[in-house]
Amino acid sequence: MKKLFFAVLAASFCSTMMGQSTDPVIMKINGKDILRSEFEYSFNKNNGDGVLEKKTVEEYVPLYIDFKLKVAEAERAGIDTLSSIRNELAGYKEQMVLPTIVDSAYIEREARKTYDLTAARFGTDDVLTASHILVLLRQDASPEDEAKAKARIDSIYGILRAVPAAELETRFADMAKDCSEDKGSAMRGGALGQFGKGMMIPDFETAAYALKAGEMSAPVKTVVGYHIIYMKDRHQFEPYEHHHAAILQFLDSRGIKQASANAYLDSIARQRNVERVVVVDSVFSRLAANDADVRNLAQEYYDGTLMYEISKSDVWDKAQSDEFGLENYFNANKKKYAWDKPRYSGIIIRGKDESVVAKAKKLIKKVPEPDWAQTIVSALNTDSVKVVRIERGLFKQGDNATIDRLAFGDKTKEVKQVKNYPATGVYGNKVKKPRTYKDVKGQVITDYQNEKEREWVEGLRSKYEVIVYDEVVKTVNKH
Repeated sequence: MKKLFFAVLAASFCSTMMGQSTDPVIMKINGKDILRSEFEYSFNKNNGDGVLEKKTVEEYVPLYIDFKLKVAEAERAGIDTLSSIRNELAGYKEQMVLPTIVDSAYIEREARKTYDLTAARFGTDDVLTASHILVLLRQDASPEDEAKAKARIDSIYGILRAVPAAELETRFADMAKDCSEDKGSAMRGGALGQFGKGMMIPDFETAAYALKAGEMSAPVKTVVGYHIIYMKDRHQFEPYEHHHAAILQFLDSRGIKQASANAYLDSIARQRNVERVVVVDSVFSRLAANDADVRNLAQEYYDGTLMYEISKSDVWDKAQSDEFGLENYFNANKKKYAWDKPRYSGIIIRGKDESVVAKAKKLIKKVPEPDWAQTIVSALNTDSVKVVRIERGLFKQGDNATIDRLAFGDKTKEVKQVKNYPATGVYGNKVKKPRTYKDVKGQVITDYQNEKEREWVEGLRSKYEVIVYDEVVKTVNKH
């Protein structure tokens, strides 16, 4: 195994090296050069505003080495060659590349296509901007109901007919808000927005197209009721240039830039007869060569992905499933997991009545605690009839009001009632300290994982060669 060591270079050599490069090598991990800019990116990101425990550069160096050692171990294990990881990393590169590609020609074609489709809907007919007041009338309405609806719309129409032409638009909007039964448009003063041929009910459309701008229709009957229509404006559909900015804004809200980038990548891939990922790699390489932030962010994602996968497979998952090791760790550190107050280890029994609760308690008198819940449910519940519900746990005072009341005797707490299960009881024991690691499983697993990770990293430090150029470390954020 290779010995971990820190090399302090002579000042003259370091000066020569730094003079040759504006981004000198700050350390080598398993033979790989780590540039100062990459270290600085990580250091600054993890020691910025909002970080509670900021590190000095010297304090951060060993942490960064440990991180890079895990990456080296992941590469040795071939994790970077797994198809799932390669796909994930390729997907991340693509996410970085797509926003940088905007195919203006593609976007312009889509904008023109959108305009042409919209213009075709209007054809040679005018675009109308109108409002209406509606009195609803069901199709199966009785003659009496129809007469009432007709009288109401005629009354509204009579009021509006008496309004001077200069005030009609404003008064119409007020009447629509107060009287129209089309609640959606009523909130907007009856406004329906722009529409053209084929966009409205036929009878309504015919009446609307008969109006000039500033005119109001007499009551019009359609399949939904009686309308009065006010024509605010009408004109031919405007040319492309008039709508261009609005169309671009509309397309942008629907991801046209990403769509154009995707189309560009696919087009280049077809032209070169290569897979899309090859084109993405090519674009990313050019992008990273000219943008240090992109380069460092991509490296961080690569390293983080590999570090997570190797840590999970070599430490976290193994530690979590190592029951023998967890129990031994717990037994060696019992003082660490002592409780300040007793816990209640048991179950809450909720039954249809008190007899069900009594039967449940009797069933488990000689049954091991882990089997209490299943024993009760299997014996008393059937597929069609559920007479009991069980809640199992290790409770400290304050965790559960029912346990506080029935197990700890806190009379200030109320038993939580559950619908269809009015009877409640508890069964279990008070315990003063954890009996096995499972009583404090979450804490023990975390601590045991940390211990195994510490041992693992110590092994990696012995396994891989590490060289740190101290003179370059001193220049971090000072050049």
